[in-house]
Amino acid sequence: MSSVQRGPAYPGKEQCIRLSNATFYAYHGVLTNEQASGGKFEVDVEMFGDFSKPARSDRLKDAVDYEKVYSSIKTLVVEKRFYLLESLGTQIAESILKNFDQLSRVVVRVRKHTPQVGGVVDFVEFETEELRDKNDPIKRD
Repeated sequence: MSSVQRGPAYPGKEQCIRLSNATFYAYHGVLTNEQASGGKFEVDVEMFGDFSKPARSDRLKDAVDYEKVYSSIKTLVVEKRFYLLESLGTQIAESILKNFDQLSRVVVRVRKHTPQVGGVVDFVEFETEELRDKNDPIKRD
C-alpha cells in the first residue's frame, strides 16, 4: 500500500495560522483624551510558515502556541502605550517573528474603533507584513 501525503505533510510548503479579532480596551492615540479615556482595539494576525512537523507529530511543543501569541499581543496592546497604530502594529509583528522561530512571515492588522477624525467612521485600520530575512533572522534577546 502506498503512502499518501496531503497538504500540511509536505515539508517546505507555506501554511497559515490566523488569530482573528483579538479585542482589547487600551489607551493609544495622539490626543490627550484618547490616552485618558481609552478605546476598543482589535488585532488580526496571520502567521505563515512550514507547519508540517506539528501536523505530523500533533504535539504542542512542535507548534506555534496560540496562547503565547495572544499573550504577547495582549502585553503590547494593554501594557504599553503608543501614539500611532503604525507603531503598535509593527511592534506586534516584530515581537511575533522574534519569539516564534517556525514563522517565515506575519501579517498584522490593528483596528481602532470610533477614531476622532472629525466625522463618523467605524474604525481605522493599519496593516503591516513583516518577513523573516533568511540571511539575517530575527534573534531572541
